[in-house]
Amino acid sequence: MATAAQQGTRITTLSNGLTVATEENPSAGAATVGVFIGAGSRNESAQNNGVASFFEHLALQGQASKFEKVGGILTAQTGREQTAFAAKTLGANVSDSVQVLADLVQNTKIDAATVDSQRAAVLEQQQAAESNYDAVVFDHLHATAFQGEALGRPVAGIKETVESLTAEDLIAFQKQNYGANRLVLVGSGDVEHDALVRLAEKSFGGLQAVGVAKAEKPIFTGSEVRLRDDVLPQARIALAVEGAPFFSPDYFNLLVMQSIMGTWDKTLGGAANLSSKLSTIVHDNHLANSFTAFTKGYKDTGLWGMYVVTENKDQIDDFVHFTQKEWVRLSTSVTAGEVERAKQQVKASLLLGLESTCAVAQDIGSQILLTGKHLNADQVREAVNKVTVGDVRNTAYKYLWDQELAVVGQGPVECLTDYLRVRGNMAYNRF
Repeated sequence: MATAAQQGTRITTLSNGLTVATEENPSAGAATVGVFIGAGSRNESAQNNGVASFFEHLALQGQASKFEKVGGILTAQTGREQTAFAAKTLGANVSDSVQVLADLVQNTKIDAATVDSQRAAVLEQQQAAESNYDAVVFDHLHATAFQGEALGRPVAGIKETVESLTAEDLIAFQKQNYGANRLVLVGSGDVEHDALVRLAEKSFGGLQAVGVAKAEKPIFTGSEVRLRDDVLPQARIALAVEGAPFFSPDYFNLLVMQSIMGTWDKTLGGAANLSSKLSTIVHDNHLANSFTAFTKGYKDTGLWGMYVVTENKDQIDDFVHFTQKEWVRLSTSVTAGEVERAKQQVKASLLLGLESTCAVAQDIGSQILLTGKHLNADQVREAVNKVTVGDVRNTAYKYLWDQELAVVGQGPVECLTDYLRVRGNMAYNRF
């Protein structure tokens, strides 16, 4: 008979400050163990931009061959505020996974020869990423929204900084950021909490804590960047206002607002019949190939907005107009039916993705690093269920009405609405 996962997340903090968190599910068979570090590109300077991603690449390459003997999947990811290494194996191999992760964090070989040998691969990945236009647009969106701020710098760095990074730079970054008090060791699936705590004490017990400098809240700057290229077949545009910190009360309200705006793609079979009012307008008038509303939350700020891809370059102005008209409606005349439908969609998107042990581990690690706690499924449902029509209208008024916004346009964007007009329409009085 299958054994259900134990309710809730068990959390233990070791004497050196390292946090161990687990969500047990013995029937899963597989186990994911990950170490999540509260350090990313936001912890870099303009001179060493890209060092977090470089270190992640170096660490993963150094342990890949060792992990092959264990069997399973070893992954790594660097973001703006955190870095993650995760190993998915059979439950019986959890001990080996922890040892590999401990070596990744503490014993990565960093010398001039190793750094120089891996630099070409890092630069090659960086160059390949430039053809991922979606990622390029969002990098520029962060850069223009958070000008001069660490949060605005690209995670992979830029060519000039990566070329100038030295072994000393990587060692210094590791020493300053990879401290026990900034690490969360997460276990999900066929893993036992007390056993993982003992493994953590054995493998991470000698790791020292590091000082944590209080980061100032980044300043959001209303601005625009246009990367016009009429040769490209599609225009990509992102519009965003400053959002709320990750999993704050307003963050859940913004998620509901995001769902009301919706996601649409003309290739979908039911593209003409989605609940989003904007999707109906866009479909009937062929204004875009696809669009998606988005919410990005960080420790003390966020971004909320709209991203669109379109071949109809002559009607970009129309799409922006109707998008802003819907934004105004969120603070004036959004209906209870729309809010309730959106709440169901938000709960589904937050919870249905947590079916794999990897996804659960990622969810636990990210939440603890950003908020210091982990909301289980029932708590997430409760937080979303609390959102009312009044909350949506008040939040929309707070974050959208007459607020600054950042705009990025890439491709054939000659018909992208003039920025001053877009900014003026943030206080649009006809709705």
